[in-house]
Amino acid sequence: MKFDVLTLFPEMFSPIKQSILGRAEEKKLIEINLINIRDFSKDKHKKVDDTPYGGGAGMVIRPDVVYDAYKSVYQKKAKVIYLSPQGKVLDQKKVEALSKEKHLILLCGHYEGIDQRVLDEIVDEEISIGDYVLTGGELPAMVLIDSISRQIEGVLKKDSILEESFSDGILEYPQYTRPEEFNGKKVPDVLVSGHHENIKKWRRKEALKNTFLKRPELLENKKMSEEDIKIIHDINVKYKNVPLTNKKEVKN
Repeated sequence: MKFDVLTLFPEMFSPIKQSILGRAEEKKLIEINLINIRDFSKDKHKKVDDTPYGGGAGMVIRPDVVYDAYKSVYQKKAKVIYLSPQGKVLDQKKVEALSKEKHLILLCGHYEGIDQRVLDEIVDEEISIGDYVLTGGELPAMVLIDSISRQIEGVLKKDSILEESFSDGILEYPQYTRPEEFNGKKVPDVLVSGHHENIKKWRRKEALKNTFLKRPELLENKKMSEEDIKIIHDINVKYKNVPLTNKKEVKN
């Protein structure tokens, strides 16, 4: 997977060159190229923005410098994503879909935004990481790179991806490690029992409980087995929560 990032602040991206993503790039599983939009300014002071037509606060990034930066890296079949609060909110389904692309060009906005004409010309899709506004698109671009890279074969162990939050549309079960007792609290007995089937059942129950108590909306349209529905019912009774509207059942 190749990521070309068009940004005014390439120095902000040092965190994604560390740890797991750093090793993935060393192994050539991913490629992250940072393109400084300012390098394409024809102004002697490397100015890239100007006042908005129609008036208003702030400055707008010029279309010509963005277009020239884009042309420097564009290749056929590359998908261009503009990180914007106006975009569709990122979720795991979108992450998995984008991980199948070979080349992504990520455009990071700043100031009051980018001239609409160049966005209309080059952008395939706008993506947001949440319904709030940031100072620029750099942090969302890093989130996108991180979430997509984890889906690339070889970056993580396959088991890590299969059992994490949202992999099955629900949150992950709680995790424990040594010491077996910490501040008077012990690891659940089932996890040290060595009984793999019981551990599997416990983890499923805890994952459903986590989801029901923290993010119940994830269960609203999820198809569940009869056993899953029974678990949810028991959790609902125990915690006196609002019953789900989901009535779908799928027999295993």
